[in-house]
Amino acid sequence: MTADRPAPYSPAPHSPAPLSPSPRTTVGRGRNRMVTDRAVLHELLADALVAHLGVVVDGHPVVLPTAFAADVDGPDPDGTLYVHGSVAAGWLRAATDRTVCVTVTELDGLVAGRSTFHHSMNYRSAVVIGRARVVDDPRERGRALDLIVDHMIPGRSATLRPSTRKELAATAVLAVPLHEASVKVRTGGPVDEPEDVAAGTWGGHVPLRRVAGAPVPDQDAPGPVPAEVVARAAELSAGR
Repeated sequence: MTADRPAPYSPAPHSPAPLSPSPRTTVGRGRNRMVTDRAVLHELLADALVAHLGVVVDGHPVVLPTAFAADVDGPDPDGTLYVHGSVAAGWLRAATDRTVCVTVTELDGLVAGRSTFHHSMNYRSAVVIGRARVVDDPRERGRALDLIVDHMIPGRSATLRPSTRKELAATAVLAVPLHEASVKVRTGGPVDEPEDVAAGTWGGHVPLRRVAGAPVPDQDAPGPVPAEVVARAAELSAGR
């Protein structure tokens, strides 16, 4: 037996706050790379594919990579970041109703300085801190799971069968408010000492981008590759 798809979820509207709204999300070092425009956070969350969630489990910190999705118009203050996992996962139980830290990073380049000290990386990085809640509302949970799938391959969720009750019972979704967030961005070449530049040592940077290969059908997958998969591979192959 399968469960029907939930009705569309309609969160309450709210006005976004600037980034770094609290002391624990205020950038200390490298403030010249701090971003206050929340739109930059939204762009990074749309572009990145992997988040890392940090939580204390049995008295020690654990940081785990996870698929995610962001709903910038979600029900939490300034939007919602969703992750999901097995209801039996220890990290998920530990994170429930606790403060967690979620980081998202895109590596955009390797910076070759003219000294060891000035080697660096170009990046876009976000830190989100907030109290994680279990999503109990069926409509919100269904929307969150669709968002996570569509974040990987846009349009994919609409082509899939509804999740079974057994699958839904085995899956938990956590929501983290996007209110407390900070973003740092580094671009361009090295920031070298004038004497190192004058010495003639080469400096510069190596741009990096994510590129996808052609879709590989499973051995028992019938028919052509679905349009949404082809489109996603093409989008990533173009470095977007």
